[in-house]
Amino acid sequence: MLGRLDQLDSVNLANLVQRLARERRVFEDIFDTLQEGVLVIGADGVIDYANAAAERLIGLSDSDLTGQMLWRLVPGLRPSLEASLDDAAPALPVVAREFELTYPEPRTVRLYLMPFRSESRGGARRYAVILSDITRDKQTTEARIEDERTSSILLLAAGVAHELGNPLNSLTIHLQLIERKLKKLKASPDSASVAESIQVCQDEVKRLDGIISNFLDAIRPRPPDLAETNLTDVLGEVLAFQQRELADRGVVVEAETPSDLPRVMADRSQLKQVFFNLIKNASEAMVPGGRLRIAARADDDNVFLAFGDSGAGIRQEDLVRLFQPYYTTKPGGHGLGLMIVQRIMREHGGQVGLESKEGVGTVVTLQFPRKDRRVRMLKSG
Repeated sequence: MLGRLDQLDSVNLANLVQRLARERRVFEDIFDTLQEGVLVIGADGVIDYANAAAERLIGLSDSDLTGQMLWRLVPGLRPSLEASLDDAAPALPVVAREFELTYPEPRTVRLYLMPFRSESRGGARRYAVILSDITRDKQTTEARIEDERTSSILLLAAGVAHELGNPLNSLTIHLQLIERKLKKLKASPDSASVAESIQVCQDEVKRLDGIISNFLDAIRPRPPDLAETNLTDVLGEVLAFQQRELADRGVVVEAETPSDLPRVMADRSQLKQVFFNLIKNASEAMVPGGRLRIAARADDDNVFLAFGDSGAGIRQEDLVRLFQPYYTTKPGGHGLGLMIVQRIMREHGGQVGLESKEGVGTVVTLQFPRKDRRVRMLKSG
């Protein structure tokens, strides 16, 4: 049709323009009936198109939105999407994020960022952004944590902990008795070997006890006890605790954490649970010889900690449901791990980002507000 434009007279050209205008209005009407906000942006974040739902969510009209930069309208969003906006990357996955909007009213919004090539712009990469208001879903989910199903899980967990605790205590006592008797025997190479085996057994009993405690802490919601925290120190403790399990699975850990990483306000024990869950998920997603890369960085407002595995990745249809309670893709999984991670991060004023590509791996990014930034915000309020 474009090739025939020069052959059209003024009447046919006018008819063609009217037809195209009608078709454009039809498509705009379709997009405006959607409950989800739809944006089209360039790599620089400039908004080329916004439907009616996006205007309502962000609180601006189409004339005000078009041409605006998304990063200015939603401060703090770009750093968490920075790696996903690399135009030089050959292929990018769909990215899911959650963030808070305060204007025109406080809301929680889930964002999906999907790259595509625009032939009309010389093959330049652009991005379709889908925005969903999940404020009510979030409130419902939080209420559901306290409902009967969670109560039944707590009851079951308490029963399991009790049943496991009794034999573990018995094992501890008998190992101590064996250790005392062994010390009374004449020293020999055999007794040294037995003493070493006893020590291994005692360490494993402590590890099992720790796993039970961690599980109970994870499913028992409580407000965080915030204190100035060094994320690198907490991460080191968790990696030391999981060292044997990671070694058994043949997982190689590469951690890059700057020595001058800014401090955050956090609950140390809850952070351990977050790191424990993410590292465990990553290790279970990989075959022996897999690599877990942990990288930390900071900007003026936030501290970021990314956990990247070389596992099989997650299907896009599963990616959008992973934070839902009781949803799991692992055989025997309880579907609470990532939901607990997200709940703890929210209560710390942070966010969780998840990116995955099948056959490549998964990256989970934790975003914490800097301690000094939190203080500035409180003073300005």
